[in-house]
Amino acid sequence: MTNTPCPDSTDARQRLASHGWIKAKTENFRHLPPPALAVWLPGPSAETAPTHGWTVQAGESTHPDQFQAHYLNPADPEQRTALFKGVPWPDESDAAHFGWVHRATCQRGLRLRISDQRADRQSSQQTIQLVLRVQPAALFDAPLLVIDVAPGVHCVLLEQHDFDNDRAAGVQNLEMHIKLGRGAHLEHLRVVNPAPAERLAHQIHVELAEDARYDQVLLASGSAYHLQRTQVDLNQPRSQARIGTALLVANATLDQQVELSHTAAHSHSTVESLLLAAGRAHAVLNAHTLIAPGADEAAVRQRLCAIPTSGQPRVVLRPHMEIHHDQVQAAHGATFGALPEEALFYARQRGLDEASALALILEGLQTAVLERALDKPEILRAMKLDELLARMTRQHLQQVQP
Repeated sequence: MTNTPCPDSTDARQRLASHGWIKAKTENFRHLPPPALAVWLPGPSAETAPTHGWTVQAGESTHPDQFQAHYLNPADPEQRTALFKGVPWPDESDAAHFGWVHRATCQRGLRLRISDQRADRQSSQQTIQLVLRVQPAALFDAPLLVIDVAPGVHCVLLEQHDFDNDRAAGVQNLEMHIKLGRGAHLEHLRVVNPAPAERLAHQIHVELAEDARYDQVLLASGSAYHLQRTQVDLNQPRSQARIGTALLVANATLDQQVELSHTAAHSHSTVESLLLAAGRAHAVLNAHTLIAPGADEAAVRQRLCAIPTSGQPRVVLRPHMEIHHDQVQAAHGATFGALPEEALFYARQRGLDEASALALILEGLQTAVLERALDKPEILRAMKLDELLARMTRQHLQQVQP
């Protein structure tokens, strides 16, 4: 199978050639610039044929007719047209360069439609549970995932990325476009635990209809370069978004960027991120919330927190609110500081050694952040995210032990 580029792939390459890569001191990447363009835009010889790399599994109470998964090959012109149907071109933001690179190099795609097509469906209130596992297709990987949630549907989606710690350094530039119909609710649980040498850029774009709700839980660790960027458009009345993030970075990098745009009345959003940084970690937490004119009674909240667990990590916290309307509720904050000695002391009183006590405290802090982004905290246990969190916390602490 060849990788003959389609017309918009060629256009994307031409745009990159004329506009260049992300410039130094660009606002969103001021404190943690990404690797050079050549890393994300390799020559044709490096662009291997796409392989599957996706697995979609239904939960115990979910019927196969409640979702439809279509795997598409962008190298085929007809399949590429179907894959990118309704997907907007990159915007004018600083991160648009990653979008243009993705257009030029996209090798595999999945369109996931979440709706209940059963003729005998009993209730529109039933929750659909899905597990999506994503594996890199090759050392260079540029996948596209398009998710469409039908009106009134409630779905819990666990998106888990599997990386091989023994493989050579890889590059992944992933784009995800999510569209929620009127009154739909997506609880999106994401786990990204890359190998240390991986270089990743994940961009999530979310569009909400009236009364729709998007809840994202992200559990992620650092790598040679790791960008997690989420953009949410709350441009319909009573749309809501909650994002809760637990990040673990030891002797690695991680850049989180969350952008929310409120243009509709009675829209609500919450962003809460907890970063655990150790050793020579370099991490940046960016949160930007826009409240446009006319967004009556919009309610927004940001909270960024970082805790050094050892060493001398370099951490930058950047909460930012841009408010152009008066009738709103807004609050934000950022804190950086060590764990109180009292917490560790009381944990030790339970008969735990220092390492176990520290792990227990850190797991509790992360769990609290993630649970606040969900209606029902038991979802974390039902989807076994609590087990993944415990394992990643232990891994984080082991990485900085002498």
